[in-house]
Amino acid sequence: MTEANETEFDLLIRNVQVVRPRQEGHLPADIAIRQGKIAEVSASIDPSRAAEVVDGGGLLAFPGLVDPHMHCGIYSPLAEDAISESRAAAQGGVTSSLNYFRTGRYYLNKGGPYRDFFPEVRQISEGRFHVDYAYHLAPLDRTHIGEIPMLVEEHGVTSFKIFMFYGGYGLHGASSSQHEFLMIGEDEKYDIAHFEFVMRGVQDAMARFPEKREHISLSLHCETAEIMAAYTRLVQEEGTLTGLKAYSAARPPHSEGLAICIASYLAHETDCLNINLLHLSSRKAVEAALKMAEAFPQVDFRREVTIGHLLLDYDSAAGGLAKVNPPIRSREDVEYLWTALLAGKLDWVCSDHACCKHEMKVDAHQPAEIFLGKSGFGGTEYLLSGLFSEGSKRGLSVNRMAELVSWNAARRYGLKSKGDLAPGFDADVVLFDPGAVFTVRAEESESQQGYTPFEGMTLTGKVVSTWLRGRQIFGDGKVIGAPSGRYLHRPC
Repeated sequence: MTEANETEFDLLIRNVQVVRPRQEGHLPADIAIRQGKIAEVSASIDPSRAAEVVDGGGLLAFPGLVDPHMHCGIYSPLAEDAISESRAAAQGGVTSSLNYFRTGRYYLNKGGPYRDFFPEVRQISEGRFHVDYAYHLAPLDRTHIGEIPMLVEEHGVTSFKIFMFYGGYGLHGASSSQHEFLMIGEDEKYDIAHFEFVMRGVQDAMARFPEKREHISLSLHCETAEIMAAYTRLVQEEGTLTGLKAYSAARPPHSEGLAICIASYLAHETDCLNINLLHLSSRKAVEAALKMAEAFPQVDFRREVTIGHLLLDYDSAAGGLAKVNPPIRSREDVEYLWTALLAGKLDWVCSDHACCKHEMKVDAHQPAEIFLGKSGFGGTEYLLSGLFSEGSKRGLSVNRMAELVSWNAARRYGLKSKGDLAPGFDADVVLFDPGAVFTVRAEESESQQGYTPFEGMTLTGKVVSTWLRGRQIFGDGKVIGAPSGRYLHRPC
Protein backbone atom coordinates (compact mmCIF):
# COMPACT_ATOMS: atom_id res chain seq x y z
CA MET A 1 0.00 0.00 0.00
CA THR A 2 1.33 3.41 -0.98
CA GLU A 3 0.24 7.00 -0.46
CA ALA A 4 0.77 10.21 -2.43
CA ASN A 5 -0.32 13.84 -2.25
CA GLU A 6 -2.59 15.71 -4.65
CA THR A 7 -3.41 12.68 -6.73
CA GLU A 8 -6.17 12.13 -9.28
CA PHE A 9 -7.75 9.16 -7.52
CA ASP A 10 -8.44 8.47 -3.86
CA LEU A 11 -7.99 4.72 -4.25
CA LEU A 12 -6.72 2.28 -6.84
CA ILE A 13 -7.59 -1.42 -6.57
CA ARG A 14 -5.06 -3.07 -8.85
CA ASN A 15 -4.69 -6.49 -10.38
CA VAL A 16 -8.25 -7.85 -10.25
CA GLN A 17 -10.50 -9.79 -12.61
CA VAL A 18 -13.49 -7.49 -13.11
CA VAL A 19 -16.85 -9.26 -13.27
CA ARG A 20 -19.58 -7.17 -14.87
CA PRO A 21 -23.24 -8.04 -15.43
CA ARG A 22 -24.42 -8.33 -19.03
CA GLN A 23 -20.87 -9.07 -20.18
CA GLU A 24 -18.95 -12.25 -20.94
CA GLY A 25 -15.99 -13.39 -18.90
CA HIS A 26 -13.88 -11.38 -16.48
CA LEU A 27 -11.49 -8.64 -17.52
CA PRO A 28 -8.01 -8.19 -16.00
CA ALA A 29 -8.10 -4.57 -14.90
CA ASP A 30 -7.56 -1.94 -12.23
CA ILE A 31 -10.38 0.01 -10.58
CA ALA A 32 -9.78 3.70 -9.86
CA ILE A 33 -12.04 5.43 -7.32
CA ARG A 34 -12.64 9.11 -6.68
CA GLN A 35 -15.06 10.60 -4.11
CA GLY A 36 -16.84 7.32 -3.55
CA LYS A 37 -17.46 6.68 -7.25
CA ILE A 38 -15.73 4.51 -9.81
CA ALA A 39 -13.73 6.85 -12.01
CA GLU A 40 -11.96 4.43 -14.34
CA VAL A 41 -11.76 0.71 -15.03
CA SER A 42 -8.89 -0.25 -17.31
CA ALA A 43 -5.68 -2.21 -17.46
CA SER A 44 -2.44 -0.92 -15.97
CA ILE A 45 -3.56 2.36 -14.41
CA ASP A 46 -0.49 4.23 -13.18
CA PRO A 47 -0.32 3.80 -9.38
CA SER A 48 1.12 7.30 -8.99
CA ARG A 49 -2.28 8.68 -9.94
CA ALA A 50 -3.81 7.36 -6.68
CA ALA A 51 -3.44 8.40 -3.05
CA GLU A 52 -3.87 4.79 -1.91
CA VAL A 53 -3.15 1.60 -3.80
CA VAL A 54 -4.40 -1.89 -2.95
CA ASP A 55 -3.22 -5.03 -4.72
CA GLY A 56 -6.20 -7.27 -5.47
CA GLY A 57 -4.01 -10.33 -5.96
CA GLY A 58 -5.77 -11.44 -9.13
CA LEU A 59 -9.05 -12.04 -7.30
CA LEU A 60 -12.46 -11.70 -8.92
CA ALA A 61 -13.99 -8.26 -8.41
CA PHE A 62 -17.78 -8.34 -8.22
CA PRO A 63 -20.02 -5.29 -7.94
CA GLY A 64 -21.27 -4.89 -4.37
CA LEU A 65 -24.21 -7.20 -3.77
CA VAL A 66 -27.72 -5.80 -3.56
CA ASP A 67 -29.66 -8.03 -1.16
CA PRO A 68 -33.25 -6.98 -1.95
CA HIS A 69 -34.97 -9.10 0.69
CA MET A 70 -33.92 -8.77 4.31
CA HIS A 71 -35.81 -8.31 7.59
CA CYS A 72 -33.64 -6.33 10.00
CA GLY A 73 -35.58 -5.65 13.19
CA ILE A 74 -38.12 -8.47 12.98
CA TYR A 75 -37.11 -10.61 15.99
CA SER A 76 -34.68 -8.31 17.76
CA PRO A 77 -34.89 -4.55 18.22
CA LEU A 78 -34.05 -2.69 15.02
CA ALA A 79 -31.34 -0.75 16.84
CA GLU A 80 -29.51 -4.06 17.48
CA ASP A 81 -30.28 -5.83 14.22
CA ALA A 82 -29.24 -2.88 12.07
CA ILE A 83 -25.73 -3.15 13.48
CA SER A 84 -25.17 -6.90 13.72
CA GLU A 85 -27.02 -8.02 10.61
CA SER A 86 -25.49 -5.34 8.41
CA ARG A 87 -22.11 -6.60 9.66
CA ALA A 88 -23.15 -10.04 8.36
CA ALA A 89 -24.16 -8.40 5.08
CA ALA A 90 -20.74 -6.74 4.72
CA GLN A 91 -19.11 -10.09 5.47
CA GLY A 92 -21.03 -11.58 2.55
CA GLY A 93 -20.18 -8.81 0.09
CA VAL A 94 -23.55 -7.10 0.38
CA THR A 95 -23.32 -3.31 0.13
CA SER A 96 -27.03 -2.49 -0.26
CA SER A 97 -29.57 -4.00 2.15
CA LEU A 98 -33.27 -3.63 1.32
CA ASN A 99 -35.45 -4.53 4.28
CA TYR A 100 -39.14 -5.40 4.41
CA PHE A 101 -40.86 -3.58 7.24
CA ARG A 102 -44.40 -3.01 8.46
CA THR A 103 -46.49 -1.93 11.39
CA GLY A 104 -48.05 -4.56 13.70
CA ARG A 105 -46.57 -7.36 15.78
CA TYR A 106 -42.83 -7.90 15.55
CA TYR A 107 -40.73 -5.06 14.14
CA LEU A 108 -41.58 -2.01 16.32
CA ASN A 109 -44.69 -3.69 17.73
CA LYS A 110 -46.96 -0.74 17.08
CA GLY A 111 -49.63 0.25 14.60
CA GLY A 112 -50.68 3.58 13.21
CA PRO A 113 -49.97 5.63 10.09
CA TYR A 114 -46.63 5.50 8.33
CA ARG A 115 -46.39 9.28 8.56
CA ASP A 116 -45.65 8.77 12.27
CA PHE A 117 -44.16 5.27 12.14
CA PHE A 118 -41.59 5.48 9.34
CA PRO A 119 -39.67 8.55 10.57
CA GLU A 120 -39.04 6.57 13.76
CA VAL A 121 -37.72 3.66 11.70
CA ARG A 122 -35.37 6.00 9.86
CA GLN A 123 -34.21 7.67 13.07
CA ILE A 124 -33.39 4.33 14.69
CA SER A 125 -31.56 3.20 11.54
CA GLU A 126 -29.39 6.26 11.11
CA GLY A 127 -25.76 5.65 11.98
CA ARG A 128 -26.26 1.92 12.65
CA PHE A 129 -25.97 0.19 9.26
CA HIS A 130 -22.56 -0.86 8.01
CA VAL A 131 -23.96 -0.99 4.46
CA ASP A 132 -26.29 1.27 2.50
CA TYR A 133 -29.92 0.49 3.25
CA ALA A 134 -33.54 1.06 2.25
CA TYR A 135 -36.99 -0.19 3.20
CA HIS A 136 -39.95 -1.77 1.47
CA LEU A 137 -43.23 -1.08 3.32
CA ALA A 138 -46.49 -3.03 3.58
CA PRO A 139 -49.80 -1.10 3.44
CA LEU A 140 -51.95 -2.88 6.02
CA ASP A 141 -55.03 -0.64 6.09
CA ARG A 142 -56.77 2.13 4.18
CA THR A 143 -54.68 4.83 5.83
CA HIS A 144 -51.48 3.18 4.62
CA ILE A 145 -52.80 2.97 1.06
CA GLY A 146 -53.53 6.68 1.13
CA GLU A 147 -49.97 7.33 2.32
CA ILE A 148 -48.26 5.66 -0.64
CA PRO A 149 -47.71 8.93 -2.57
CA MET A 150 -46.28 10.58 0.54
CA LEU A 151 -43.89 7.66 1.09
CA VAL A 152 -42.71 7.85 -2.51
CA GLU A 153 -42.24 11.62 -2.53
CA GLU A 154 -40.97 12.37 0.98
CA HIS A 155 -39.08 9.19 1.87
CA GLY A 156 -38.10 7.69 -1.46
CA VAL A 157 -39.91 4.43 -0.67
CA THR A 158 -40.80 3.08 -4.09
CA SER A 159 -41.52 -0.57 -3.29
CA PHE A 160 -44.40 -2.02 -1.31
CA LYS A 161 -45.48 -5.46 -0.14
CA ILE A 162 -48.52 -7.67 0.36
CA PHE A 163 -48.32 -10.72 2.67
CA MET A 164 -51.21 -12.65 1.08
CA PHE A 165 -51.53 -15.25 3.82
CA TYR A 166 -51.87 -12.80 6.71
CA GLY A 167 -55.60 -12.51 6.07
CA GLY A 168 -56.29 -15.81 7.80
CA TYR A 169 -52.95 -17.08 8.99
CA GLY A 170 -50.18 -15.79 11.24
CA LEU A 171 -46.46 -15.47 10.75
CA HIS A 172 -45.75 -18.94 12.14
CA GLY A 173 -49.14 -20.68 12.03
CA ALA A 174 -52.85 -20.20 12.56
CA SER A 175 -53.77 -16.72 13.81
CA SER A 176 -56.69 -16.11 16.14
CA SER A 177 -57.07 -12.47 15.19
CA GLN A 178 -55.64 -10.62 12.21
CA HIS A 179 -56.66 -7.34 13.83
CA GLU A 180 -54.56 -8.05 16.91
CA PHE A 181 -51.60 -9.41 14.92
CA LEU A 182 -51.57 -6.63 12.33
CA MET A 183 -52.75 -3.94 14.76
CA ILE A 184 -55.43 -2.68 12.41
CA GLY A 185 -58.92 -1.44 13.27
CA GLU A 186 -61.88 -3.77 13.68
CA ASP A 187 -63.46 -2.16 10.62
CA GLU A 188 -60.48 -3.19 8.46
CA LYS A 189 -60.00 -6.48 6.63
CA TYR A 190 -56.70 -7.75 5.30
CA ASP A 191 -58.15 -9.80 2.45
CA ILE A 192 -58.25 -10.07 -1.33
CA ALA A 193 -60.28 -6.87 -1.61
CA HIS A 194 -57.60 -5.06 0.40
CA PHE A 195 -54.93 -6.49 -1.91
CA GLU A 196 -56.82 -5.06 -4.87
CA PHE A 197 -56.96 -1.63 -3.28
CA VAL A 198 -53.24 -1.75 -2.46
CA MET A 199 -52.59 -2.45 -6.13
CA ARG A 200 -54.79 0.48 -7.11
CA GLY A 201 -52.83 2.65 -4.69
CA VAL A 202 -49.50 1.59 -6.17
CA GLN A 203 -50.84 2.11 -9.70
CA ASP A 204 -52.01 5.58 -8.71
CA ALA A 205 -48.51 6.39 -7.48
CA MET A 206 -47.06 5.22 -10.78
CA ALA A 207 -49.42 7.61 -12.57
CA ARG A 208 -48.62 10.50 -10.20
CA PHE A 209 -44.87 10.13 -10.56
CA PRO A 210 -44.23 9.20 -14.20
CA GLU A 211 -40.52 9.95 -13.85
CA LYS A 212 -40.31 7.27 -11.14
CA ARG A 213 -42.81 4.88 -12.69
CA GLU A 214 -40.36 2.16 -13.67
CA HIS A 215 -39.01 1.96 -10.10
CA ILE A 216 -42.37 1.86 -8.28
CA SER A 217 -43.34 -1.77 -7.70
CA LEU A 218 -45.37 -4.13 -5.57
CA SER A 219 -43.97 -7.34 -4.07
CA LEU A 220 -46.10 -10.27 -3.00
CA HIS A 221 -45.59 -13.14 -0.62
CA CYS A 222 -47.83 -15.63 -2.40
CA GLU A 223 -49.41 -18.28 -0.19
CA THR A 224 -53.11 -18.95 0.32
CA ALA A 225 -54.33 -18.80 3.92
CA GLU A 226 -57.34 -21.07 3.44
CA ILE A 227 -55.30 -23.83 1.79
CA MET A 228 -52.61 -23.63 4.46
CA ALA A 229 -55.10 -23.69 7.33
CA ALA A 230 -56.83 -26.78 5.94
CA TYR A 231 -53.62 -28.66 5.14
CA THR A 232 -52.02 -27.79 8.47
CA ARG A 233 -54.98 -29.37 10.20
CA LEU A 234 -54.74 -32.47 7.96
CA VAL A 235 -51.00 -32.89 8.55
CA GLN A 236 -51.33 -32.48 12.30
CA GLU A 237 -54.30 -34.84 12.56
CA GLU A 238 -52.62 -37.49 10.43
CA GLY A 239 -49.37 -37.22 12.39
CA THR A 240 -47.16 -39.24 10.03
CA LEU A 241 -44.94 -36.37 8.89
CA THR A 242 -42.55 -34.43 11.07
CA GLY A 243 -40.06 -31.62 10.73
CA LEU A 244 -39.54 -29.79 7.45
CA LYS A 245 -41.51 -32.38 5.48
CA ALA A 246 -44.53 -31.75 7.69
CA TYR A 247 -44.20 -27.99 7.32
CA SER A 248 -43.91 -28.25 3.55
CA ALA A 249 -47.00 -30.46 3.37
CA ALA A 250 -48.90 -28.06 5.62
CA ARG A 251 -48.11 -25.16 3.28
CA PRO A 252 -48.25 -27.09 -0.02
CA PRO A 253 -46.78 -25.82 -3.29
CA HIS A 254 -50.18 -25.45 -4.92
CA SER A 255 -51.01 -22.88 -2.25
CA GLU A 256 -48.20 -20.79 -3.74
CA GLY A 257 -49.41 -21.43 -7.27
CA LEU A 258 -52.99 -20.43 -6.50
CA ALA A 259 -51.93 -17.25 -4.72
CA ILE A 260 -49.72 -16.30 -7.68
CA CYS A 261 -52.67 -16.70 -10.04
CA ILE A 262 -54.92 -14.54 -7.84
CA ALA A 263 -52.29 -11.85 -7.45
CA SER A 264 -51.53 -11.81 -11.16
CA TYR A 265 -55.15 -11.43 -12.17
CA LEU A 266 -55.56 -8.58 -9.69
CA ALA A 267 -52.48 -6.90 -11.18
CA HIS A 268 -54.10 -7.22 -14.60
CA GLU A 269 -57.43 -5.90 -13.31
CA THR A 270 -55.90 -2.87 -11.58
CA ASP A 271 -53.28 -2.10 -14.22
CA CYS A 272 -50.61 -2.43 -11.53
CA LEU A 273 -47.85 -3.41 -13.91
CA ASN A 274 -44.65 -3.76 -11.83
CA ILE A 275 -45.05 -6.95 -9.81
CA ASN A 276 -42.38 -8.87 -7.87
CA LEU A 277 -43.20 -12.48 -6.97
CA LEU A 278 -41.10 -13.19 -3.90
CA HIS A 279 -39.14 -16.26 -2.80
CA LEU A 280 -40.61 -18.82 -5.22
CA SER A 281 -39.92 -22.15 -3.57
CA SER A 282 -41.34 -24.87 -5.78
CA ARG A 283 -41.87 -26.09 -9.32
CA LYS A 284 -45.58 -25.38 -9.05
CA ALA A 285 -44.91 -21.81 -7.94
CA VAL A 286 -42.49 -21.11 -10.80
CA GLU A 287 -44.73 -22.75 -13.38
CA ALA A 288 -47.70 -20.70 -12.18
CA ALA A 289 -45.60 -17.53 -12.36
CA LEU A 290 -44.50 -18.29 -15.92
CA LYS A 291 -48.06 -19.06 -17.00
CA MET A 292 -49.27 -15.78 -15.56
CA ALA A 293 -46.55 -13.93 -17.46
CA GLU A 294 -47.90 -15.48 -20.65
CA ALA A 295 -51.51 -14.69 -19.72
CA PHE A 296 -50.79 -11.05 -18.85
CA PRO A 297 -47.84 -9.93 -21.00
CA GLN A 298 -48.46 -6.27 -20.13
CA VAL A 299 -47.46 -6.94 -16.50
CA ASP A 300 -43.74 -6.65 -15.82
CA PHE A 301 -43.26 -9.61 -13.51
CA ARG A 302 -39.99 -10.23 -11.67
CA ARG A 303 -39.40 -13.60 -10.03
CA GLU A 304 -37.25 -14.05 -6.93
CA VAL A 305 -35.58 -17.06 -5.34
CA THR A 306 -33.67 -17.25 -2.06
CA ILE A 307 -30.30 -18.82 -1.45
CA GLY A 308 -31.94 -20.95 1.24
CA HIS A 309 -34.35 -22.50 -1.23
CA LEU A 310 -31.45 -23.16 -3.60
CA LEU A 311 -29.18 -24.81 -1.01
CA LEU A 312 -31.54 -26.66 1.34
CA ASP A 313 -34.18 -29.34 0.95
CA TYR A 314 -36.60 -30.75 3.49
CA ASP A 315 -34.29 -33.68 4.28
CA SER A 316 -31.69 -31.23 5.60
CA ALA A 317 -30.08 -32.08 8.92
CA ALA A 318 -30.90 -28.52 10.00
CA GLY A 319 -34.47 -29.59 10.71
CA GLY A 320 -36.54 -26.92 12.41
CA LEU A 321 -33.69 -24.41 12.22
CA ALA A 322 -34.53 -24.16 8.51
CA LYS A 323 -38.21 -23.34 9.06
CA VAL A 324 -39.16 -20.47 6.79
CA ASN A 325 -42.11 -19.16 4.81
CA PRO A 326 -42.69 -20.48 2.19
CA PRO A 327 -41.19 -23.78 3.37
CA ILE A 328 -38.03 -25.51 2.31
CA ARG A 329 -39.14 -28.03 -0.30
CA SER A 330 -38.13 -31.39 -1.80
CA ARG A 331 -34.86 -32.02 -3.60
CA GLU A 332 -36.86 -32.24 -6.84
CA ASP A 333 -38.16 -28.72 -6.27
CA VAL A 334 -34.64 -27.48 -5.49
CA GLU A 335 -33.28 -28.88 -8.74
CA TYR A 336 -36.17 -27.35 -10.68
CA LEU A 337 -35.36 -23.95 -9.19
CA TRP A 338 -31.80 -24.33 -10.46
CA THR A 339 -33.09 -25.34 -13.88
CA ALA A 340 -35.29 -22.23 -13.98
CA LEU A 341 -32.42 -20.05 -12.80
CA LEU A 342 -30.06 -21.38 -15.47
CA ALA A 343 -32.76 -20.86 -18.11
CA GLY A 344 -33.08 -17.17 -17.17
CA LYS A 345 -36.58 -17.59 -15.75
CA LEU A 346 -35.71 -16.15 -12.31
CA ASP A 347 -34.53 -12.57 -11.93
CA TRP A 348 -32.53 -12.36 -8.72
CA VAL A 349 -31.26 -14.34 -5.75
CA CYS A 350 -31.70 -12.91 -2.25
CA SER A 351 -31.21 -14.07 1.32
CA ASP A 352 -34.60 -13.33 2.96
CA HIS A 353 -32.35 -12.76 5.97
CA ALA A 354 -34.35 -12.70 9.22
CA CYS A 355 -32.11 -13.18 12.25
CA CYS A 356 -33.97 -15.39 14.72
CA LYS A 357 -31.94 -16.44 17.76
CA HIS A 358 -32.12 -20.05 18.89
CA GLU A 359 -34.05 -19.26 22.06
CA MET A 360 -36.78 -17.75 19.89
CA LYS A 361 -36.47 -20.15 16.97
CA VAL A 362 -37.45 -23.38 18.69
CA ASP A 363 -39.95 -24.09 21.45
CA ALA A 364 -38.19 -24.62 24.77
CA HIS A 365 -40.45 -27.51 25.81
CA GLN A 366 -40.95 -29.19 22.42
CA PRO A 367 -37.91 -28.27 20.31
CA ALA A 368 -38.69 -30.91 17.68
CA GLU A 369 -42.24 -29.66 17.07
CA ILE A 370 -42.01 -27.78 13.78
CA PHE A 371 -45.34 -26.00 14.19
CA LEU A 372 -44.20 -24.31 17.42
CA GLY A 373 -40.99 -22.90 15.96
CA LYS A 374 -40.51 -19.42 14.56
CA SER A 375 -40.19 -18.84 10.82
CA GLY A 376 -37.12 -17.39 9.15
CA PHE A 377 -33.34 -17.47 9.48
CA GLY A 378 -30.30 -15.48 8.41
CA GLY A 379 -28.03 -16.09 5.45
CA THR A 380 -26.99 -12.85 3.78
CA GLU A 381 -23.37 -13.64 4.68
CA TYR A 382 -23.50 -16.75 2.45
CA LEU A 383 -25.36 -15.24 -0.51
CA LEU A 384 -22.51 -14.97 -3.00
CA SER A 385 -20.55 -17.98 -1.77
CA GLY A 386 -23.63 -20.19 -1.89
CA LEU A 387 -24.61 -19.05 -5.37
CA PHE A 388 -21.05 -19.39 -6.68
CA SER A 389 -20.43 -22.77 -5.06
CA GLU A 390 -23.52 -24.48 -6.44
CA GLY A 391 -24.00 -22.32 -9.53
CA SER A 392 -20.52 -22.85 -10.92
CA LYS A 393 -21.05 -26.63 -10.75
CA ARG A 394 -24.10 -26.19 -12.98
CA GLY A 395 -22.49 -23.88 -15.52
CA LEU A 396 -23.74 -20.53 -14.22
CA SER A 397 -21.34 -17.84 -15.41
CA VAL A 398 -19.89 -15.28 -13.03
CA ASN A 399 -21.44 -12.53 -15.16
CA ARG A 400 -24.87 -14.04 -14.72
CA MET A 401 -24.17 -14.28 -10.99
CA ALA A 402 -23.44 -10.55 -10.95
CA GLU A 403 -26.81 -9.94 -12.60
CA LEU A 404 -28.58 -12.15 -10.06
CA VAL A 405 -27.04 -10.64 -6.93
CA SER A 406 -26.32 -7.07 -7.99
CA TRP A 407 -27.63 -5.65 -11.25
CA ASN A 408 -31.21 -6.91 -11.61
CA ALA A 409 -32.51 -5.96 -8.18
CA ALA A 410 -30.71 -2.61 -8.31
CA ARG A 411 -32.47 -1.74 -11.56
CA ARG A 412 -35.88 -2.83 -10.31
CA TYR A 413 -35.74 -1.01 -7.00
CA GLY A 414 -34.35 2.31 -8.22
CA LEU A 415 -30.73 1.96 -7.13
CA LYS A 416 -29.36 3.60 -10.25
CA SER A 417 -25.85 4.00 -8.85
CA LYS A 418 -25.53 0.37 -7.74
CA GLY A 419 -24.97 -2.98 -9.40
CA ASP A 420 -22.03 -2.57 -11.81
CA LEU A 421 -18.31 -1.85 -11.91
CA ALA A 422 -18.22 1.01 -14.38
CA PRO A 423 -17.42 4.73 -14.27
CA GLY A 424 -20.11 6.74 -12.50
CA PHE A 425 -21.35 3.89 -10.29
CA ASP A 426 -20.84 3.82 -6.54
CA ALA A 427 -17.48 2.26 -5.71
CA ASP A 428 -19.05 -0.82 -4.14
CA VAL A 429 -16.53 -3.57 -4.79
CA VAL A 430 -16.26 -7.16 -3.58
CA LEU A 431 -13.00 -9.06 -3.91
CA PHE A 432 -13.82 -12.75 -4.15
CA ASP A 433 -11.55 -15.79 -4.09
CA PRO A 434 -13.12 -18.44 -6.36
CA GLY A 435 -10.70 -21.11 -5.20
CA ALA A 436 -11.23 -20.75 -1.46
CA VAL A 437 -13.00 -23.71 0.10
CA PHE A 438 -14.54 -23.35 3.54
CA THR A 439 -16.96 -25.04 5.87
CA VAL A 440 -19.86 -22.94 7.13
CA ARG A 441 -19.63 -22.38 10.89
CA ALA A 442 -22.10 -20.15 12.68
CA GLU A 443 -19.46 -19.14 15.19
CA GLU A 444 -17.60 -17.38 12.38
CA SER A 445 -20.61 -15.32 11.28
CA GLU A 446 -21.04 -11.64 12.15
CA SER A 447 -24.76 -12.24 12.67
CA GLN A 448 -26.03 -12.39 16.23
CA GLN A 449 -28.21 -15.40 15.36
CA GLY A 450 -25.79 -17.93 16.84
CA TYR A 451 -26.63 -20.84 14.51
CA THR A 452 -27.21 -21.36 10.80
CA PRO A 453 -29.15 -24.01 8.87
CA PHE A 454 -26.16 -24.07 6.50
CA GLU A 455 -23.90 -25.35 9.30
CA GLY A 456 -21.33 -27.85 8.04
CA MET A 457 -21.83 -27.15 4.34
CA THR A 458 -18.66 -26.99 2.30
CA LEU A 459 -18.74 -24.00 -0.03
CA THR A 460 -16.32 -23.01 -2.76
CA GLY A 461 -15.64 -19.29 -3.23
CA LYS A 462 -15.31 -16.75 -0.45
CA VAL A 463 -15.55 -12.98 0.02
CA VAL A 464 -12.12 -11.60 0.89
CA SER A 465 -12.96 -7.91 1.20
CA THR A 466 -15.89 -5.53 0.73
CA TRP A 467 -15.71 -1.85 -0.21
CA LEU A 468 -18.62 0.56 0.22
CA ARG A 469 -18.33 3.74 -1.83
CA GLY A 470 -14.56 3.37 -1.87
CA ARG A 471 -14.20 2.65 1.85
CA GLN A 472 -13.22 -0.83 3.02
CA ILE A 473 -15.82 -2.23 5.40
CA PHE A 474 -14.71 -5.88 5.51
CA GLY A 475 -11.33 -7.57 5.18
CA ASP A 476 -8.98 -10.00 6.91
CA GLY A 477 -12.02 -11.86 8.19
CA LYS A 478 -13.52 -8.96 10.11
CA VAL A 479 -15.73 -5.91 9.71
CA ILE A 480 -13.74 -2.69 9.53
CA GLY A 481 -14.68 0.66 11.03
CA ALA A 482 -17.84 2.24 12.38
CA PRO A 483 -21.18 1.98 10.55
CA SER A 484 -21.11 4.20 7.46
CA GLY A 485 -24.18 3.04 5.56
CA ARG A 486 -26.48 5.66 4.03
CA TYR A 487 -30.24 5.65 3.64
CA LEU A 488 -31.13 5.10 0.00
CA HIS A 489 -33.84 7.59 -1.02
CA ARG A 490 -35.08 5.96 -4.22
CA PRO A 491 -34.68 6.32 -7.10
CA CYS A 492 -31.08 7.24 -6.33
